[in-house]
Amino acid sequence: MSGKKKYSNFEEVDRDLKRLYLQSEISKEELKLSFHLTKESAKPSKLITGLIGGAATSALLLKLLLPIFSFGIGKFLKKYR
Repeated sequence: MSGKKKYSNFEEVDRDLKRLYLQSEISKEELKLSFHLTKESAKPSKLITGLIGGAATSALLLKLLLPIFSFGIGKFLKKYR
């Protein structure tokens, strides 16, 4: 099989060309959106906010998990003493 589509009339050709054109336009718009979102997320203010937010989240998470880890380590050490 050659893999080439056989058309029986020009309407089929036109329909496929329109479909391919629309798929191409959708891909272009998705690329534009992706570029815009990437550009927005790479702004210095967003990067700094993200770093501060990430650090704050990490600090809060550490504060919450530290007592749990301490308790677990204490239990573990008592078990093997």
